[in-house]
Amino acid sequence: MTLRMRLGRADDARAIGSLMRRVVRRWVLPDQPRDAGMALLSRLGARAIRERIAAGHRFQLAFLGDTLVGVAAVRDDCHLMHFFVGTRYQRRGIARRLWQRAMRDAVRRAGTRRFTLNATRVAVPAYLRLGFVATGPERPSPNGVLSTPMVLERVPAVRRRKRA
Repeated sequence: MTLRMRLGRADDARAIGSLMRRVVRRWVLPDQPRDAGMALLSRLGARAIRERIAAGHRFQLAFLGDTLVGVAAVRDDCHLMHFFVGTRYQRRGIARRLWQRAMRDAVRRAGTRRFTLNATRVAVPAYLRLGFVATGPERPSPNGVLSTPMVLERVPAVRRRKRA
C-alpha cells in the first residue's frame, strides 16, 4: 500500500485525536506524572484540534489506504507540537517522510531554518535520528509534562520541482 499524505482539515480532528491519544497512552503516559498525563490527554480531543487548525497550526497527515497512520503538527512554521505514528506502523520510515513533508511545508511557507520541539523521554531517540539535538535536560513543561527541549538548525534549502 502506498503512503499518502495531505494537510489536515477540521473534519479530520476526531481521527487525529484518536490516533494521538492511542499513541500517548501506549508510549508517553508511562513516563509522566499522572496529573500531567491526564492533562495531556485532555488537550488531544477533537475540539482542541479543530481550534488549533482554525488558529493556523499545520497538521500534516499520513494515510495507508483510508487509515490515518501518522500526524505531524507544526505551530508558527517552526515548532513541532505533535508528532505521532501509530504503534503498528512504526519502524517503516513513515515518521521520516512525515517530518520531511512538515519541514518542507514550513520552509516553503516561511523560510524556516530552525525548528524546535519538546520531546518526551521515549521520543528523544527518534528525534535524534531526524537530526535534532537536545538543548537542555529533561524538565517539566508549564503543564507538568516531562520533556527535553530540542532543536534542528541549518535546515537544508527546499528544492523546487521543475514544472513541465
